Amino acid sequence: MVYAIDFGTSNTVVGRWNAATQQPETLALAGLSQQLGNNPPLIPSLVYVEDGSRGEVVAGQAVRDRGLDLGSDSRFFRNFKRGIGADIQGFLPELDGRIVTFEQAGQWFLSRVLQQLQAYEPEINSLVFTVPVDSFEAYRHWLTQVCQLLPAVQQVRMLDEPTAAALGYGLANQGTLLVIDFGGGTLDLSLVRLEGGRQSQKPVGFLLKWGKKVLEESAQRPKLARVLAKAGQNLGGADLDHWLVDYFAQTQGLTTSPLTLRLAERLKVHLSQHTDASEVYFNDETLESYELRLDRDGFEEILRQHQFFERLDTSMTQVLQQAQRQGLTPADIDAVLLVGGTAQIPAVKAWVEQYFPVEKIRSEKPFEAIAHGALQLNQGVEIKDFLYHSYGIRYWDRRNNCHGWHPLIKQGQPYPMLEPVELVLGASVENQPSLELVIGELGSETGSTEVYFDGDRLVTRTLSNGQIAVKPLNDQGDARTIAQLTPPGYPGNDRIKILFRVDESRFLRITVEDLLTLRTLLEDCPVVQLS
Repeated sequence: MVYAIDFGTSNTVVGRWNAATQQPETLALAGLSQQLGNNPPLIPSLVYVEDGSRGEVVAGQAVRDRGLDLGSDSRFFRNFKRGIGADIQGFLPELDGRIVTFEQAGQWFLSRVLQQLQAYEPEINSLVFTVPVDSFEAYRHWLTQVCQLLPAVQQVRMLDEPTAAALGYGLANQGTLLVIDFGGGTLDLSLVRLEGGRQSQKPVGFLLKWGKKVLEESAQRPKLARVLAKAGQNLGGADLDHWLVDYFAQTQGLTTSPLTLRLAERLKVHLSQHTDASEVYFNDETLESYELRLDRDGFEEILRQHQFFERLDTSMTQVLQQAQRQGLTPADIDAVLLVGGTAQIPAVKAWVEQYFPVEKIRSEKPFEAIAHGALQLNQGVEIKDFLYHSYGIRYWDRRNNCHGWHPLIKQGQPYPMLEPVELVLGASVENQPSLELVIGELGSETGSTEVYFDGDRLVTRTLSNGQIAVKPLNDQGDARTIAQLTPPGYPGNDRIKILFRVDESRFLRITVEDLLTLRTLLEDCPVVQLS
């Protein structure tokens, strides 16, 4: 049986491919899922830690049913997806004698989802996870480690969320689609071209089994999903909730708490269907009550004060510029697909209409498209993608007296790479016994994202400082050493040759040759070894 999990900042969706109907369907997992109105079953991405030492947690809708999300309690976690793989500034809570990281909270949450899924279906042949386009390898590495908790699963795959959404809308085999995936934590845009079927013996997507490559052959006639452009940033519905709470704190003296944050979220959702909304708040400590009232015009003014639309324009410009370099204009885009709860806000829809005619915009599958599209990987859809980040090596910048990063494999490189990138190095001191190299994954050159705590809430913000956001891949212990030199090296001569390539699973691999002894010191070795 084939399943897909769209792990979201606010909500998580679990999908299954129904072999009888040959259609995807969304599952409701007992104790975890909620279903409101016409929405599909959604699992709130919430965790409450009952006993950290033993890993006993309450997850999903059960947290809300027991009212565990209403108090200011360090045992309650929300929006933890945003902190996974990020550098956290500030404290992390200590619960029952252990520091609880966001990686740990996320692992507990997904473990509960996976446990319930296996109770529902003991034999899971294949599992597909979706990931944001802006995610670093640290996030994918963490996700693969979580999957090790399911030894019975034979295949685990990962697919960019907006690419999955393009497949999930079930449009015709051919067409150029712009997916705007705007959920609780991230804004992801992806331009995808769906092409007709053809015979292929290439691997479908990329496949992981506990960090080892497994190539899957397909004799089917798969459709081809070719990713043409993509952009992403740390901006989502959780930010809007905080902006609303801050607004009422300034105008009405509202106390910031998990309860008021939940009221703000309900107010925001209500404004998507109505022109004005109100929520009543009662402070059981001061016995004061407040009525939170806001109309759409006031909400949009709050968005403008936080440069919301300027940030949306930045991502749209990035995608359209990438498309233009391939000879595509906005008129060449056949459909614009809105995915995620934040994409349903009328102001966001109006913003999209500034770029595209209304008849091209579709929004009827905001919550299920990603999970349903991910299931298409098992139905013969081939994905051709490119790297969202660059890879580079660290060097010492003598002029500025600091470390810098030199790109080796640039953003936009299709993978797997057909031809490796070559680098030749020599010794820098007399009698040098080894050579070290720090390899990094390079993010945006226009700014970086900082994750920090404001009181007890997790906040992310973009730092427009012109510096490159870098995630070192091997800057620890002996991982920096790429060559033991026997005999030792001396300055003035080239000593080793390094070949870099990116495989079909998006991992950087290196081959190191000793030019003096003509020996191969490392052969096709992954820099990030998934365990």
